[in-house]
Amino acid sequence: MDNIVEKLKETEIPDFLSEREKTIVEYSLKITKTPSKMTKDDVETLRKVGLTDEAILNVVMVNGYFAFVNRMADGLGIELEDYWLNN
Repeated sequence: MDNIVEKLKETEIPDFLSEREKTIVEYSLKITKTPSKMTKDDVETLRKVGLTDEAILNVVMVNGYFAFVNRMADGLGIELEDYWLNN
């Protein structure tokens, strides 16, 4: 597990991921960084790697939830616990 964490620290899209996983990560990065640029083509890209509409909805909801929680924490001035600061 530590090896996976280290690889994720090095790059946003590590090469050990499957094409399907890379596509999900690419979609997640786009919806996180530039949500206003999302198009139907982005959804079609997920379908092309085998995601169902339910799975796509789950990807969107997980990304939305993390964005919501991070904004809540930032907006309330919540600081990370020491554990997270040291890793």
